This record gives sequence, structure tokens and C-alpha cells, in this order.
Amino acid sequence: MELTWQGRFCIRLRGRDATVVADPFLAEVGPTGRGLTADVVTFSHGEPSPAGAPKRAKTITTLGDGHVIVPSSLEHAFVLDSPGEYEVRDILITGVRTYRDERSGADRGPNVAFVYELDGLHTCHLGDVGHLLTQDELGELGPIDVVCVPIGGHLGAAKAAELVAQLDPRLVVPLAVGASESDCDVALARFLHEMGVKEAIPQARLSVTPSSLPGETTLVLIEPRGRG
Repeated sequence: MELTWQGRFCIRLRGRDATVVADPFLAEVGPTGRGLTADVVTFSHGEPSPAGAPKRAKTITTLGDGHVIVPSSLEHAFVLDSPGEYEVRDILITGVRTYRDERSGADRGPNVAFVYELDGLHTCHLGDVGHLLTQDELGELGPIDVVCVPIGGHLGAAKAAELVAQLDPRLVVPLAVGASESDCDVALARFLHEMGVKEAIPQARLSVTPSSLPGETTLVLIEPRGRG
């Protein structure tokens, strides 16, 4: 499996037989999607769809807060934005209800953390989660190999590190979502400190297989392909 970071919350997972894109908001990929394609698209935060079943993106005009339009390059993908268990193109996907704050969404609204079972790996995209996870939420997510955790948003560096400890993944990919590039750099530095990482060299992408997973939790920096 190959993981690339498009900027802010948006990642792309490319497996042998299918591709997933998470959170391709216009701020990250523009109205055309910059040529980004996928079989499945997930949106972690915003208003959920009326029905939770997968649907073609071209049948949807808006998602999220009513202003999020699916980029045109992704119009043939299936879209998920609600909790539940799904199977699309032989990808098993679990969406777990979480929140963007510590008050069950009262301040900033709901969020969905997604787990994708792709190429024998369980990859978790936490979206814009703003709290530590309950035991029930951890149980719904299940064992995690790779986690993409937001840094610089509504989750402080210390709590982000604690959240990683809760999930106990083999690989951690931080997604810096600060308001500016300098904010992202500061948030990332704080997170690296909390994780006990003194130095990390960014790479263009993460390529991983079940047999190549490290024996202990390891942080991997991915270069963003764009800033929101």
C-alpha cells in the first residue's frame, strides 16, 4: 500500500486493486481535484448524508457544511461520510462516530474516524477528531497498523500523542492542519517532542506491506503535496 498526503486532512491510499481518498476538501485539492482519482472517497466531518449507504459522488452536489463540493476528478468514486461498516471494491471500511471537540460535538460538531482494510493493512484516518477515544470507540476501530493523526487542529500535541498511545499503531503519520505553514511547523515540533522523536526526515510517500511493519510504534513524516 502507498500513502500520500495531499495537504491538511487529505490523504490518498493506493492499494493493489483499489484506491481511497480521505477528506478531499476544495481547500486541499481545488474544484477539479488536481487530477486526484479514487474508487472510494470518505469525508470525516460535516453533516452526514441522509442515507449511509455508499453512493456515487456524481449524484452528490454538496457534502459537509453544505459548501463542500466533491472535486470533479472524483465524480465516479463511491462516497462515505457516515458511521457504519462497508465493503466497496473489496475494501472493508469501518466508520466510527467521534467528535471534533470534547463535548460530544456541542462546540464543533461530529466527526467520523475511518479504518480501511487495504492490502492486508488496517489504516485509520482520524479526520478532525478533538478528543481521546473511549473504550467503545477503540473497540469499534479495532487493531490499527497505520494511523493518520491531525496535528495543530482541535487536538493539542500532548493529547494527540496520548491518542496515538491509545491506538498503539505500528506507524504514525501526522497531518499538520494549522492555519498557516508556520503554525503547522510549530504544532509538528511539539508533537515530535511529545512522541520522543528528536529528528524525522520527510519523505514523498509511505510504501508499506504487512511484512515491512516495524516492531514498535514509529513516526513517519510525509511531505504535503499542497497546503490548504
